[in-house]
Amino acid sequence: MKSHTYYVHRLIRDLWVVLLSIVLAVILVRTGALQTLINAAEGAHILGSFLAGIFFTSGFTIAPASVALLEIAKTTPPLLVALWGAIGATVGDLIIFFFIRDAFVDDLVGAFKTSHTVAGILSHLHFALLRWVLPIIGAIIIASPLPDELGLACLGVSKIRIRYLIPLAFVFNFIGIIVITLFV
Repeated sequence: MKSHTYYVHRLIRDLWVVLLSIVLAVILVRTGALQTLINAAEGAHILGSFLAGIFFTSGFTIAPASVALLEIAKTTPPLLVALWGAIGATVGDLIIFFFIRDAFVDDLVGAFKTSHTVAGILSHLHFALLRWVLPIIGAIIIASPLPDELGLACLGVSKIRIRYLIPLAFVFNFIGIIVITLFV
C-alpha cells in the first residue's frame, strides 16, 4: 500500500498541472489566440464548430467558445453547429475526464484515505446513494453553462464507465449548445 505522503505529493503535482492549464487557458483567451484559432476555421463551419466545442468544455474558455458557436450558427443551421460542437465538446470532456479519473480522483482519495477524520466522515456517507446522485449532478452540470470540470469531477468520483460517459457527455453538450444557438 502506498503511503499518505506519496498521495499528497501526487495530489500537489495534479494541482500544479491544473494551475498550469488554467494559466494556459487564460493566456489563450487574453492574447486572442483562441479567437484567432476559431476564426481561422470560420470558413469551415464543421471544423469551427468542432474546435469551439472542444473549448466549450472548460470554464476558462467557455465564453469565447460560446461566442464562436453563436457566430457560426448565424450562417450554419444550429442543429449542425450543435452536432459538431457536441462532438468536439465530448472530445474535450474525455480529455478532462481521463485526467480527473486517472490521476486526480485516485490521488485525492489516497491522500484522504489515511486521514482518520476524513475516513470517519466518509464512513458515515451512504456511497450507494452517492453513486446514483453524482452522475445525475454531473450530467446536469455538463448541460449547464457551469464549467464541465465540475460535472466531470462528479462523474469521475462516481467511477462512471467510458461507455456511459461518451453518450451522456454528447447528449448533454448537444443540449447546452443547441440552447445557446437557438435561444441566445
